Formats: sequence, C-alpha cells, structure tokens
Amino acid sequence: MHQHGHDDPHAQKLYGMIKDMKIAMMTTVDTDGALHSRPMYSQEADENGDLWFFTKVQSPKMTEISRDSEVNLAYANPEKQNYVSVSGKAEIVRDKATIEQKWSEGLRAWFPDGKDDPSIALVRVHPAKGEYWDSPSSTIVHLYGYAKAAITGTPPTDIGEQEKVNLR
Repeated sequence: MHQHGHDDPHAQKLYGMIKDMKIAMMTTVDTDGALHSRPMYSQEADENGDLWFFTKVQSPKMTEISRDSEVNLAYANPEKQNYVSVSGKAEIVRDKATIEQKWSEGLRAWFPDGKDDPSIALVRVHPAKGEYWDSPSSTIVHLYGYAKAAITGTPPTDIGEQEKVNLR
C-alpha cells in the first residue's frame, strides 16, 4: 500500500486509476508566472506513493521546478471515462542508482545513450492532494443521459464518482 493517503480507500482508488495511465500532463509555473504543461511518461508510483518521471537536465521544466516546486499532474483515460488530477511538490533527482532502478528500454527513444546518458534526470512528485472522476464508460449510458437531459431538461443523475483525496 502506498503511504500517501494511508489506508484511505479513495487514495487507493486514485492510485489504481493512474497505474495504467502512462501519460500525465505535468504543469509547472513558467519563469514569467504563467502555467506551462507538457506530456510526461509516468513511471509506476513507488512504495511511498511518489510519482516519477524521466527528463533531460536542460529542459525548461528543470528551471521551473527549481524556482517553484509546486506542480500538477493531469491523467486521462477517455476510453474508460477516468480522469485524475494530482498536485504536489516536485524534486529533481540525479542519483544514478535510482535512475538505473527506474530505467526501462522503452526510454531509449528519448535517451539514445541509455541509462548512462549524462543528460538524464528524474522528477519525483510528492503528492499532497488528488481528485478523480470515474464516470460510466458505456456509450449507451452517455446517450441515455443525453436523451434524458434533452427530454426532461435536467442533467443526468448518474455521472459517476468524483472524490477529493488528501495524499499527505
């Protein structure tokens, strides 16, 4: 069990939802104060519930995280109608042992020199808060909800589960 969220079943559900979502949109604060988002390949959460991402040392996000470590991660699986948002503090990790432990050959597309590439760094996100939306994924359910709303003028009642989660 992940330590973030302790034994909270909502935290367990949130981590379960993002386990199979491989891409997260990571939002940082740019040097001019604007929000800046980019897609990042997500590693599986570790035993502490921290989320990990490989990056290049010279990427703009490194400067942004160094200035302001607050980040947001947005995950989406439209096929299942699952959506997750996680906010927390980011940390830059350059430890070779950790890089080797988290390395997989699929990362070679971004790092042709492999795990020993001198431009590799990791971003570790320590989650503080999360929120998820788990909606019915059936097209028929969506069509029924749309038709019901159009006929009755009221929104659908079963829009799924939405929960805010403390991940500290």
